[in-house]
Amino acid sequence: MSIPAGTTNDAALPDPAAIVVMGVSGSGKSTIGALLASRLRWEFEDADWLHPAANVEKMHNGIALTDEDRWPWLNAVAAWIDRTRRLGARGVIACSALKRRYRNILIGDRADVRLVYLKGDEELIARRITTRHEHFMPKSLLHSQFEALEEPDSDENPIIVLIEPRPPEIVAQILSALNMVGGAQPPKEAPLTY
Repeated sequence: MSIPAGTTNDAALPDPAAIVVMGVSGSGKSTIGALLASRLRWEFEDADWLHPAANVEKMHNGIALTDEDRWPWLNAVAAWIDRTRRLGARGVIACSALKRRYRNILIGDRADVRLVYLKGDEELIARRITTRHEHFMPKSLLHSQFEALEEPDSDENPIIVLIEPRPPEIVAQILSALNMVGGAQPPKEAPLTY
């Protein structure tokens, strides 16, 4: 069961230390994640850049990743989230997180990590992918992403937003759902450096 777009299941959740922006390739995760991080004045990371080189090569060649391919990548994303939390910083990471078992690795029992699901239909996203350049995920793999997608259930407390509006409107919806309409204060610690 999904929560209506732009709403959350529990307004009493703690303020997030990290936000995972999820969705299929081409749903706008990187764009929305970067804009959201900018509005919040938080760190931003794109999980695509945490993929091992072998995964990138497979996707470049139009070969869908297996779960075995994804485990090291998911662990790297979880490590980024944990490092952000441990340092007392705050961050937004764009990550497909298509299956619940993947999200269990990324979020699990971390009450201060929130999930934002960018929801859109395959036809719209396919049109968007055709306009992208220099990205390693080809349009030919989009259908496999939709086949793998397990939309988040209400017990995952997702913020679900439709991707049809312009990015600033989507970010405004997310901020409203997070009760951070005016943005947030920057972390007390210095920005993360790697």
